[in-house]
Amino acid sequence: MKLASLSRSLLRSATVLAFALTATACATNPGDSGASDAAYQVSDPLEIPNRFVFAANEAADVLVIRPAAEVYVGIVPDPVRDAIHNFIDNLMAPLYIANNLLQGNVEGATNATGRFMTNTILGVGGLADVATQAGIPHAPEDFGQTLAVWGVGDGPYLVLPLLGPSNLRDTAGYAVDTVGDPVRIWAYGTDHKGAYMTRGIVSAIDRRSEVLKEVDDLRRNSLDFYATVRSLYQQQRRAAINNNKAPATPEFPDFSTQQPKP
Repeated sequence: MKLASLSRSLLRSATVLAFALTATACATNPGDSGASDAAYQVSDPLEIPNRFVFAANEAADVLVIRPAAEVYVGIVPDPVRDAIHNFIDNLMAPLYIANNLLQGNVEGATNATGRFMTNTILGVGGLADVATQAGIPHAPEDFGQTLAVWGVGDGPYLVLPLLGPSNLRDTAGYAVDTVGDPVRIWAYGTDHKGAYMTRGIVSAIDRRSEVLKEVDDLRRNSLDFYATVRSLYQQQRRAAINNNKAPATPEFPDFSTQQPKP
């Protein structure tokens, strides 16, 4: 049970780190973490304990997750890694479909269902992302987003052990998604817990492997990595809640090398 939770935690941490790659491409204002922008301020009354947990998570990434991702990249060919990534993402499709329906987003549910059926049938069980090639958009939805659509506020910012950046609403949403995960339900109902744990661990390593250099650059160029990640998480969640239709991200965080806006 603990190992299963750990695998899901590593996946969440790697996902947040992966967002850093997208966010850094839009950074234009060195010297400001982004927290000064009123529109993106984050309620962080637990900053001191949050920073302590953040440091522990950083140690876990440096000592375990990142080295594992480097080995993964070194020994697994690109086409195989792509197939693994596609297959794991396809397993999450039922959750995307359910959350779209709970949000009343019929178009999103239709797209998610179309992707799942297309990739499962034509993509050999999800190993190939045929749906993207067919023009069906990919828009993951989680229960934290669903709660936001229902009007639930963020709540205080939290850094959870291994889970990484979150807030009170998204922590509750994560718990619901974990309990409702069809793969987890199947694994625990049929005594295939090993398969569930393997999916979580491989997912974390796969996602972390996609941003090895970018996260290193983010760490090196951020004057306050904690504040940078906090700001990025806030912006990522707002964009996700708005189905990526939110205004362009403001100028953030502090990087010594500037990159053009996309």
